[in-house]
Amino acid sequence: MIKLENVAKVYGTRSGPVTIFQNVNLSVARGQKIGILGRNGAGKSTMIRLISGAEQPSAGQVVREMSVSWPIAFGGAFQGALTGLDNLRFICRVYGVDPESRISAVEEFSELGRYLREPVRNYSSGMRARLAFAISMVVEFDCFLIDEVVAVGDARFHQKCHVELFEKRADRAMIIVSHDMHYIQEHCDTACVLSESTLKVFDQVELAYEYYMKAAGE
Repeated sequence: MIKLENVAKVYGTRSGPVTIFQNVNLSVARGQKIGILGRNGAGKSTMIRLISGAEQPSAGQVVREMSVSWPIAFGGAFQGALTGLDNLRFICRVYGVDPESRISAVEEFSELGRYLREPVRNYSSGMRARLAFAISMVVEFDCFLIDEVVAVGDARFHQKCHVELFEKRADRAMIIVSHDMHYIQEHCDTACVLSESTLKVFDQVELAYEYYMKAAGE
């Protein structure tokens, strides 16, 4: 179970504090797939960072009773001076996974070839994303966080990612944030809407969509 209990996030700006959201309450059970809808700037990515532990809430608490991934395909935490292989080894050790047993799987899935042994600072954004996705799949989690649509690489590679995440790991919990309703409908059991600093939870994805469209003024 993952629980957000009266969570708020406030950022300081030159013109004063800005509340991104407040009084957020949400529970995600094992195997549950929940979507979070919201327009650009609504705070969806902030919500994902709080759930992952990359940031701390300004108020309330996030309780994690199962292992939670970083946002899938996010390579922002890589050490640029290290090679892709060294980043893999480092991340595996952090999560208590034997890195040597995972190298071949990352090599095969990421399709980076010799570049796996080159510094990550020389990678394109697509190469970083492919490495991050591959590492996410070899460090198994109970809950995967997906920030916007997972579209790594070309259509063929995108399909491979889809199979690896949504078919082979169909038993895992997932939290998907997006403004793409069709993506939420395809992959989620329930959904929420993040709007005007609040999170409203719905049992049915269709009801969430109706509320989202009204909140967006469409």
